[in-house]
Amino acid sequence: MALSKVDAIAVGGFDGMHVGHQHLFEELGENGAIVVIETGYANLTPGCERERYSHYPIVYYSLEEIRHLEGEEFVDMLGKKFPRLRKIVVGYDFHFGKNRRYSHADLGQLFGGEVVVVEQVCIGGDSVHSHKIRAKIQIGDIEGANRFLGHNYRINGTVVRGQGIGKTDLVPTINLECPGYLLPYEGVYAALTRIDDEEHFHPSVVFVGHRVSTDGSYAVESHILGENIPECRRASVSFVKFLRKNRKFESLDALKKAIHDDILAARSELLHLSL
Repeated sequence: MALSKVDAIAVGGFDGMHVGHQHLFEELGENGAIVVIETGYANLTPGCERERYSHYPIVYYSLEEIRHLEGEEFVDMLGKKFPRLRKIVVGYDFHFGKNRRYSHADLGQLFGGEVVVVEQVCIGGDSVHSHKIRAKIQIGDIEGANRFLGHNYRINGTVVRGQGIGKTDLVPTINLECPGYLLPYEGVYAALTRIDDEEHFHPSVVFVGHRVSTDGSYAVESHILGENIPECRRASVSFVKFLRKNRKFESLDALKKAIHDDILAARSELLHLSL
């Protein structure tokens, strides 16, 4: 959709595109768009990853480039970008302009159209915020993070060479580098892995952390359950459930048995999913 047709925008940081953010997007109507203010701290949905979670066009502004603007200048900037703008949707804690001195109340005075303020969204009595999702991911509460997100936490990465013992001594894995993403608490997860441009996800068991039983290096490794792993250049991992903490095993045989148990646990957790 051409930006000239946009008549409503939602403005915010929108890292995670979580349940609370989706409430803002529901106010946009047919000709809406999303305005992302990039702070440089987005690590749940860095960069254009936000576009996976909305059908609305997204326009990006760097905070560094606009933080000097006074309130009137900020609103004028939006008006020039969206000439048909009639509605601005923001969250209850939205601030903007130089030194973040302007709030949604000021926006209502400065903007000639409608300003919709969406109140905080709660799940289980707890308000949904990106920083709380990050905290859950960092302690391994991936199910709690997914509830707040409204979708599975997902990272994308480039396939890299592993330590070389998976196929021969353990199980074959896809090894990933995932710059820009918040990586979960060290351990083993039931997950879904998407390879290159395939449309479907493969049930998987994923390890995140230092390989303390072998070479000690940090790794993100996905083993696809019951399938041969094809050659690929990129992969996405969608985390479903935390299975166990990372720990050291005294032998490759002990590690291999643990991996076998992890595979069984992951298969049990993913069995009910329709992929």
